[in-house]
Amino acid sequence: MTVGKRVPWVVGVSGASGTPYAAAVLRGLLAAGESVDLVVSRASRLTLLDETGIAFRDAHWREDLREWLARGADGKPGTFRVDVTDVRHWAAGDLAAGPSSGSYPVKGMLIVPASTACVAGVALGLSKDLLQRAASVTLKERRRLVVAVRETPLNGQTLRHLVALDEAGAVVLPASPAFYAGATHIQDLVDFVAGRVLDAAEVPHELYRRWKGELGRGSPQRG
Repeated sequence: MTVGKRVPWVVGVSGASGTPYAAAVLRGLLAAGESVDLVVSRASRLTLLDETGIAFRDAHWREDLREWLARGADGKPGTFRVDVTDVRHWAAGDLAAGPSSGSYPVKGMLIVPASTACVAGVALGLSKDLLQRAASVTLKERRRLVVAVRETPLNGQTLRHLVALDEAGAVVLPASPAFYAGATHIQDLVDFVAGRVLDAAEVPHELYRRWKGELGRGSPQRG
């Protein structure tokens, strides 16, 4: 019997604020039975520490990842139970890692959240770390690249970089929550953005209530 070959999604986490978005996307991928290759940039580790108090360490990445994904968007520990068995972690400085080569099989790449520095690096093809290199490889191999940019306001230079990514075939997806799905908690807003990222990757999920053409379905009940 032939065992199916592992073909993961690469998930890159850059230094922009918004680590709950990355956590929700990772949970969604794993819940859908997808394999994940994870790249956490050096800058994003500072953001993760600031937003969650978790120090992401290469030597203990599995324990740190499990603790991170178990937290809700409100920071409460133990909110979720997540099996991280099918996650592979690559150090951001490892330019010899699998995702740095086009011959390494992956389904595509999701950058969540994407900082403006990350956007610039990918748009210009700088490949200064594994995250940028993997994104460049994704584009050159014509695989799906979703860039969830998280910054406001956007200056002209960043807008030009985003246009360049769009023209190169990437999906530019601003981390913009919507309210029509009836959000009542910060986690609902985070899950909406994560769900849109997974929609762009064509990964099934049930993270938010979809629009069905009926006005008022998202309105809170009034007594």
